[in-house]
Amino acid sequence: MATEAAHGHDQQWLVHHQYEDYEQQSESYIVGMWAFLVTEIMFFGALFLAYVLYRWQYQPEFYLIHKDLDWVMGGINTTVLLFSSLAVALAVRCAMLQDRKGVLGWLTVTQLCAAGFLVIKYFEWSHKYHKGVWLGEGFKWGEGVTKYAQDVSANTAQLFYSLYYCMTGLHGFHVVIGIIVIGILMRMWFKNNPLVTKDYVPTELVGLYWHFVDLVWIFLYPLFYLMPR
Repeated sequence: MATEAAHGHDQQWLVHHQYEDYEQQSESYIVGMWAFLVTEIMFFGALFLAYVLYRWQYQPEFYLIHKDLDWVMGGINTTVLLFSSLAVALAVRCAMLQDRKGVLGWLTVTQLCAAGFLVIKYFEWSHKYHKGVWLGEGFKWGEGVTKYAQDVSANTAQLFYSLYYCMTGLHGFHVVIGIIVIGILMRMWFKNNPLVTKDYVPTELVGLYWHFVDLVWIFLYPLFYLMPR
């Protein structure tokens, strides 16, 4: 009991004036973060709904077009993000234990995985760009695509890739935001800022955001790369 009281006394100075105690502040942070994630789910939900409607209308064509995607590169990216999710979870655990080196180490792993994801996505996108499979008036279809997809009309293919680039591009934008936020968090840990070293909640909130980013990709990968007949 004495240890808990001393721990609570050490954290009391972290409490902002609008909160009664540390527990209320932490709960408010977590509720606020979950509210933000719900808005993100609604944002992505509109795109997923559009995907479902168009896929229902053009199921045979979408199935043939999806064979033009590289499921191996998508699978590697999925593995990379899953490992990054494990790394950020271990970073949160280290934050709870106030293990500064452990937090910085695992967050570095997370950053490397995020950068690797973007590099792989860049090569995947650039390959499509050089084949002319890109949005806009210069969209080309039929040359350089798999034999399965050559019989699909260019308009349907452009519709598929509009959804593909929009949804994966928006996800990639969230990955970039995650890299920036994690970088700021790492700087605070490196500077031994007591706002993060004495309170694990900020690290946990960043971890929640990153888990959300990973979860979105877990849905995107099978929807685009592993489409069943």
